[in-house]
Amino acid sequence: MTGVTKPRIESIDLLRGLVMVIMALDHVRDYFHYSAFYFDPGDPTQSTLPIFFTRFITHFCAPAFCFLAGISAFMVGKRKTRSELSRFLFKRGLWLVFIEMTIVNFAWYFDVYFKSPGLLVIWSLGVSMIFLALLVHLERKYILLISLVLILGHNLLDTLHYKGNVWWAILHQFEFFKINDDVEFVVGYPLIPWIAVMSLGYCFGTFYDPGYDPLKRKKLLNLTGLSSLAAFVILRYSNVYGDPVPFSDYGELSKNLISFFNPSKYPPSLSYLLLTLGATFLFLAHTEKLKGKAVEFLSTFGRVPFFYYILHLYLIHAAALVVAELSGFGWRLMILPDWVTETPALKGYGFPLWVVYSVWVAVIALLYPWCKKFDSYKKANKDKAWLSYF
Repeated sequence: MTGVTKPRIESIDLLRGLVMVIMALDHVRDYFHYSAFYFDPGDPTQSTLPIFFTRFITHFCAPAFCFLAGISAFMVGKRKTRSELSRFLFKRGLWLVFIEMTIVNFAWYFDVYFKSPGLLVIWSLGVSMIFLALLVHLERKYILLISLVLILGHNLLDTLHYKGNVWWAILHQFEFFKINDDVEFVVGYPLIPWIAVMSLGYCFGTFYDPGYDPLKRKKLLNLTGLSSLAAFVILRYSNVYGDPVPFSDYGELSKNLISFFNPSKYPPSLSYLLLTLGATFLFLAHTEKLKGKAVEFLSTFGRVPFFYYILHLYLIHAAALVVAELSGFGWRLMILPDWVTETPALKGYGFPLWVVYSVWVAVIALLYPWCKKFDSYKKANKDKAWLSYF
């Protein structure tokens, strides 16, 4: 039984580790890339293909991680009653919301006054777990139906805008809220359709039951992945539905590619999810039998994602603080009043793209030994319940 289950879990850890490593590239770009302070890397009129690709590859991180969190919830549920799983997800969700508003928010800004609090990716994962804690009491077919309705149909809400309504923003609208002259609050990750991505992953967890035929699972993931990517191409090219920002023909191949492969992420459009989850399905279909040092290296990060996430934020920001001081801008500018790339005083700071990639590699290399040690500690202390929150 162990021999059958282990490769399936490792394929999930591999993908989770890969997206965590790739995610760090985007965060390094935010704090170290010269152009990040001047234009959006997804702007076809200003960006270049190398800059856009550096951003594009990280689009896959949040959907894949959220989806895998749903699969992991299903696996945890195999060892618990439905009520126990519900309580576990609820408590873990509250914990993640708390971490977002404290440790994570501070990591982004290093501001002890918390002038720019935000509901970002960790918050969305936490609240998605809280919703999943309720959904697990339903039959799986109803969870799947709810998930598909929200993912496929949520762009019908794009025409509804309620400026200044925080509850609507939390549900489906990226928005900033001015609390007072000093504090600005952002809803960066509206819940719809993120909650459905996690619950969809929970439904897919069925295919990772020990007795499920691996060949059948591979065929299903391939079919779902290819269908999703085909639907993305059709919807994106036709502009009939699926994204509030349509694909535009700029009459130049590089600009057209940037426009085509840059669907809306805040909130994630149907096109965005078809592209990113389609690739996720295909990756899972073809990696169950992969082995070797590279697989083990990436899987290490995938087994300790929360630990890695917190460390990488503080390491990147601390490194940027030191570099800002050494480059003449002063470390105080990295005590941020706003999102780093929205800080006017930092224009002129930063480095070429090759430096960004070099810093990224250094960050991963520095974090690996610590993640390896924590992974070993978790394996040796499976009886410690508190470790399930890390």
